[in-house]
Amino acid sequence: MARRSGAARKVKAARKRIAPKRQVEVPAQASAAAFSIHVFTALGAACAMLALLAATRSEWPLMFAWLGLALLIDGIDGTFARHLNVAKVLPRWSGDTLDLVVDFTTYVFVPAYALAASGLLPHPVAIPLSIAIVVSAAIYCADRQMKLPDNSFRGFPVLWNALAFHLFVLKFSPWITAAIVTVFVILTFAPYRTIHPLRVPQMFAANVFALLVWSALALYALLRGLDPGVWAAAALTIAGVYILGAGLTFSANPER
Repeated sequence: MARRSGAARKVKAARKRIAPKRQVEVPAQASAAAFSIHVFTALGAACAMLALLAATRSEWPLMFAWLGLALLIDGIDGTFARHLNVAKVLPRWSGDTLDLVVDFTTYVFVPAYALAASGLLPHPVAIPLSIAIVVSAAIYCADRQMKLPDNSFRGFPVLWNALAFHLFVLKFSPWITAAIVTVFVILTFAPYRTIHPLRVPQMFAANVFALLVWSALALYALLRGLDPGVWAAAALTIAGVYILGAGLTFSANPER
């Protein structure tokens, strides 16, 4: 009997060790608040659909207005998610995956379609270049090392929504536009650093100022039907070039 009771105690103790831990129940109110952030992020996909519908009707200012709203959602949803600790409250849903799916549609797919359908690119290369955009961007988005330790990006971070906006404003000849698109497809995999204006500590004040200037001029261009005039277009271009090239001024090694 003693042997049996001793063995039973050992079995019971072993079961306790391997028994799964009970999950901590999250209050329904916290779960609902956290899930609302995922819904908010997913609204970017709705903006992408509305932008694409506008693009099929060649309503380019409206298309960029929807893409701009998606950009605004993408810029603030992370702050809300961190504040509500969404990753821990709702581990079933991946905010990173959701964000990546929405970003691909708004940053890449809709702008690539717009460039192919707008006539800004020469007819023989319009579709091949749009395919090059989406394929190179898809590979870039799968790169686990796209972001560097200081929150900057490796290479051109597939900001095709912003680049397409500049091309619609500047209205270069088709072959110059094609050359620019080709260069940026290549720069997607180039070993240089592109800043995140709000999350990179180096030259933070200058970066934020450039972003604010760019945003104000972009809104002005949008209200002017993508025809803001020479001086506003030039200032918009300077601000955009600064944001894309600022990383070159403080980093020779993109790994650092």
